[in-house]
Amino acid sequence: MEPTKVQSEGGLNVTLTIRLLMHGKEVGSIIGKKGETVKKMREEVLQSGARINISEGNCPERIVTITGPTDAIFKAFAMIAYKFEEDIINSMSNSPATSKPPVTLRLVVPASQCGSLIGKGGSKIKEMRESTGSQVQVAGDMLPNSTERAVTISGAPEAIIQCVKQICVVMLESPPKGATIPYRPKPASTPVLFSGGQAYTIQGQYAIPHPDQLTKLHQLAMQQTPFTPLGQTTPAFPAGLDASNQASTHELTIPNDLIGCIIGRQGTKINEIRQMSGAQIKIANAMEGSSERQITITGTPANISLAQYLINARFRDVAAMWNDPSSMTTS
Repeated sequence: MEPTKVQSEGGLNVTLTIRLLMHGKEVGSIIGKKGETVKKMREEVLQSGARINISEGNCPERIVTITGPTDAIFKAFAMIAYKFEEDIINSMSNSPATSKPPVTLRLVVPASQCGSLIGKGGSKIKEMRESTGSQVQVAGDMLPNSTERAVTISGAPEAIIQCVKQICVVMLESPPKGATIPYRPKPASTPVLFSGGQAYTIQGQYAIPHPDQLTKLHQLAMQQTPFTPLGQTTPAFPAGLDASNQASTHELTIPNDLIGCIIGRQGTKINEIRQMSGAQIKIANAMEGSSERQITITGTPANISLAQYLINARFRDVAAMWNDPSSMTTS
């Protein structure tokens, strides 16, 4: 559909739709307690003729769509950028860090328009960086199951707004070619373990049979040995497995998009899992072209089983935060 063009004071004003890709914590910040923040944002931009929509679903990522005249879109971007800066400033009050990190936003742009954003020999993207003072990166690969790419903008809120304005001009001058398959974030899979031909979710100290055995984390769990739930003293090893103190090695594969929640900030979570399980845990470096990382766990069968349980418990905790983004105040 062709954008609607109307003449406004100060130049051309155009109705556009811009999509942002946000993590759960970022969405929680935009929504605010009881939805107060997003309600206020919507009221302010609605007066300018714009709308802000947040995709539904239990997803680690959400799409925030801003539709309206360009002036109103820039106003919405300003509100979001300044809110993220406020979050950064608040987080620094509890941190020894002295330099303020930049605000970062991720746009979702049809791949057919990314060449125009980059320009011949990178000339356009270089011009945007130099004229706005922001950092702009266009992802080399398309987002899963789509024909869209992520465009990451980092900098001060003022720089980000100026950069978004220039990106909008390029997108208007170079409309998408062909059909665009929009990126739709996948729902968060409930963390599961696999034992005796059945998938289980962890609730408190108990393993509850899980009806959906086709989730991504179920596929991970199928690589694991059965575990001993907390409070259960009888080892739950399969027949033929030596449950002695003899050291052994177990490998499992974790998708790249989940590895961060296992490692934690500066390695805090993986170190906790190492200390609690007594197992040695090594995470292989990311391989170019691979969407997965190899984890090698070494120790006694009990050490390995506990390490696997703790890894799955970490998935559970993160999934719980994704389910309620507004509750996420720390990572």
